[in-house]
Amino acid sequence: MGVSGAGKSEIGARLAAALGVRFLEGDSFHTPQNVAKMSAGIPLDDGDRAGWLQALSNEIGAARERGEGLVLSCSSLKRRYRDLLRSGDPGLRFAHLHGERTLLEQRMRTRPGHYMPASLLDSQLRDLEPLQADEASLQLDLAQAPQQLVDAILRSLE
Repeated sequence: MGVSGAGKSEIGARLAAALGVRFLEGDSFHTPQNVAKMSAGIPLDDGDRAGWLQALSNEIGAARERGEGLVLSCSSLKRRYRDLLRSGDPGLRFAHLHGERTLLEQRMRTRPGHYMPASLLDSQLRDLEPLQADEASLQLDLAQAPQQLVDAILRSLE
């Protein structure tokens, strides 16, 4: 989890490969309307995110029912969003990639072809609610090398 530019997709894909499980890119579940809204520099609201989060929770639940592991990249900005995702699997764990705003913005500005403009970073940072003590989670500094982040997540799963 984390705001746009945190490295969720890269770390998620690497983690899934290391675990030998499927990786789902949460952004690919956004509706065309949500993508158009973000592309226009308009932040999503809770209503925009509701169907998207439910679809992701359904994917999590389906993997659980099949007894399959799954790694999902998703911003998971608010506690209630994480609670909805956890309804798909109560054992869901979160790895929060966080870091300096300047690094996040730099990463967003250098991503070729991504629909999320850097102008929306502040709205995501405003919406971000910290993980709470009762949430199975890990906080990671996104300034670390990708493999260091993956290794830290793998260690937390032992």
